[in-house]
Amino acid sequence: MNQPASNNQWQADTYDHKLDFVSRLGGDVLSLLQPQPGERVLDIGCGTADLTAKIAEAGADTVGIDLSPEMIARGRSKYPQLNLSAQNAYTYRTGQPFDAVFSNAALHWMRDAHAVAVTVASALRPGGRFVAEFGGYRNVAALVNATETALAAYGYEPQGRNPWYFPTAGEYAAVLEAHGFLVTLVQHFERPTPLQGESGIRDWLDMMADDFFFDVSAADKAVIYQEVEEQLRPEHYRQGQWIADYRRLRVCALKMAD
Repeated sequence: MNQPASNNQWQADTYDHKLDFVSRLGGDVLSLLQPQPGERVLDIGCGTADLTAKIAEAGADTVGIDLSPEMIARGRSKYPQLNLSAQNAYTYRTGQPFDAVFSNAALHWMRDAHAVAVTVASALRPGGRFVAEFGGYRNVAALVNATETALAAYGYEPQGRNPWYFPTAGEYAAVLEAHGFLVTLVQHFERPTPLQGESGIRDWLDMMADDFFFDVSAADKAVIYQEVEEQLRPEHYRQGQWIADYRRLRVCALKMAD
């Protein structure tokens, strides 16, 4: 949710009601953070701030940032007590260091991983921790392949539309190490993710995949969506439920002293 080059338009209401699994499934990585009373915690790509609120419930002093003003507005309406602002994760800086930086389901929108790592390192005190989960190598590969195949079939060049950064575990660990982090945990794992209702694929494409359709007419888009569903149905529609082929990368790291 912080990729400046992306054309994606965030619909906060749809995000909360049809893609609520994003925050709900963030509980596992939040448990790795273990926020403590009195700590300062920065949440990068906080979306509508559900997990930021959970961090605050633990007694931490939280700050949430997201590139999308729509998402921040929704978060403020739900959690007026929180410190939330629309900020670019590439350039965000703070004068008061944080004890921890957290991010869930956001870093794959930020293709310049080194710029984000600089931001995280500059935000943390020495010894501070970074805990994140986001899309890893071959995340939603079936969805992407079906979408690109359908676009090509209807005369749209598919190359250059994919907005995401899905690194391997080793690739991302190397990024953090290059910026003064000690990586203490890195996991790459499959997490098949149920989508809500018969319209699950279409809702996912509407919410996540604007970049693939920026020049596609409404009529062509409807046909391409149907084609994507038909390609995915044999392997990704089970007992009336669409399943997205999520693969996640989870990382914990400490900022080493200068």
